[in-house]
Amino acid sequence: MGELRKDYLLDDWVIISPGRGVRPHDVVEEEKVEDKGCVFCPGNEEASPKEIGRLSGKQGWLMRWLPNKFPAVAPVSLADVATHNRFFTFAVNYGFHELVVETPVHNRQLWDFSAQDIERVLSVYCNRIAALELNPGIKYVAVWKNHGAKAGTSLVHSHSQILAQQVVPVRVQQKISAMRRFVKCPYCDIIQSEKNSSRLIFENETVVAFAPYASRFQYEAWVFPKAHMTRFAQADLRAFAEALQKIFSCLKKINASYNMTVTYAPKGADLHCHVEILPRLAIWSGFEFASGTIINSVSPEDAARFYRNE
Repeated sequence: MGELRKDYLLDDWVIISPGRGVRPHDVVEEEKVEDKGCVFCPGNEEASPKEIGRLSGKQGWLMRWLPNKFPAVAPVSLADVATHNRFFTFAVNYGFHELVVETPVHNRQLWDFSAQDIERVLSVYCNRIAALELNPGIKYVAVWKNHGAKAGTSLVHSHSQILAQQVVPVRVQQKISAMRRFVKCPYCDIIQSEKNSSRLIFENETVVAFAPYASRFQYEAWVFPKAHMTRFAQADLRAFAEALQKIFSCLKKINASYNMTVTYAPKGADLHCHVEILPRLAIWSGFEFASGTIINSVSPEDAARFYRNE
């Protein structure tokens, strides 16, 4: 029998219904992303916008970051958010949209990376967040990765996206507001509980990874620093990389599409920074959109066992 579970802090409800699901070996995906003439491969640099920066190695570049050729926002004139006729709130579509090309090797994915390679990716994230926050009006720099067709990627070559905006994302605001209801950081207490639970995935000296109690996605995983930190620049990035490598290596076995999101505290706010891995093995149906409640056919306890190779 499944359970109805609520997120630790947010008003998100999930129906855990293992009877509707399948075992990990039954959900192996086929990659369907089209890739005709890769603009991210070495030798094709002129096909993409002028790069902002790169990390170089003995054989050439290791990573590059550049403006998105098809940006969702643009560095146009900044204007305040306004509301007309009570219901119509809007602003100029101001911001910065960048791509991080994580490797020069076309078919090498993040789940093939060493911990050192993943650490380098996280370091670039930190540096780009800090740099983009210096622009006037930027209140949050969203960092995410799409892998696989079901996760929304359109190019096979491994890359992440960064989008700096004049507003703080709603989900980040919700987490900040939820934290304010507590005397001390609730995520610190959640970490202490989950590191001793059946949902634990991985733990090292400074980082813990677990399947969240009310997981919205099959095999969802969260990675937190044990100490209370608001920014990844304060964290042990190698420890984060070790946890992420563990998770990605398991997702590779089932060739899962996934999204990875990076959450941190905007300036002046308090929020325990963390990374969320959101595998996209199931498609939400009308029930999810009609009710706001998610049905997850893989319990977080089973997901953790999968990651622990049990």
